[in-house]
Amino acid sequence: MELTPGNVTVEQVAAMIDHSLLRPELTTAEVEAGCALAARYRVASVCVRPSDVGLAVGLLGGSGVLTGTVAGFPHGSTTTAAKVAETREAIAAGSAEIDMVLHIGRLRSRDLTYVEADIAAVVEAAEGAAVKVILENAYLTDDEKVAGCRAAERAGAAFVKTSTGFAPGGATLADVALMRATVGPSVQVKAAGGVRTLDVLLEFASAGVTRFGATATATILDDLAHRQRHGTPVPTTSATSGY
Repeated sequence: MELTPGNVTVEQVAAMIDHSLLRPELTTAEVEAGCALAARYRVASVCVRPSDVGLAVGLLGGSGVLTGTVAGFPHGSTTTAAKVAETREAIAAGSAEIDMVLHIGRLRSRDLTYVEADIAAVVEAAEGAAVKVILENAYLTDDEKVAGCRAAERAGAAFVKTSTGFAPGGATLADVALMRATVGPSVQVKAAGGVRTLDVLLEFASAGVTRFGATATATILDDLAHRQRHGTPVPTTSATSGY
């Protein structure tokens, strides 16, 4: 189904967004402001740095917005034991979702046994919390993307995800279509990196993406509300940058 500003609500689009608060330079005040924005728009979750999980859980209590965090971020090259330890600590602090980076180098080496075991260990440590596996597609061939998606599905991941937002490229329509075609219906697809406008989000959602990592949350949702009231996009003077 093609999604357009005329057939979705602001609430439906908000429920697809993980508001990202992962940039290393963010201050505590900026994380607090980001959590307040997430609660105001009632997005699916905030995705915060591991050290901010407790803060976000406290700020978002009762809002209906989940707290998520990352493991092995952003390069994926930490040991499995380190990713498991990060995951266990995050779950203990109240994180409801884990976005982990698979071992990109091992995937490119075709060491799929390692890649799958690495993911499975994090899935087990997450104790039922949703695990989203970041492939970092900018570094991969299509065959590697397919292999990574299949390894994630076999390992029990809830999502496969395009990007961290810190690589040379982010989500593309071709990549999300490939990922959606590769995994079964029990695995969802998350797009991140470059999803900064309503039109891009709706195009990707029409291709089967159900969750988005974004910093331009307010821009996207305000644009949808404006179009539904006035029939035209919100005028913009500059591009929104960020994850």
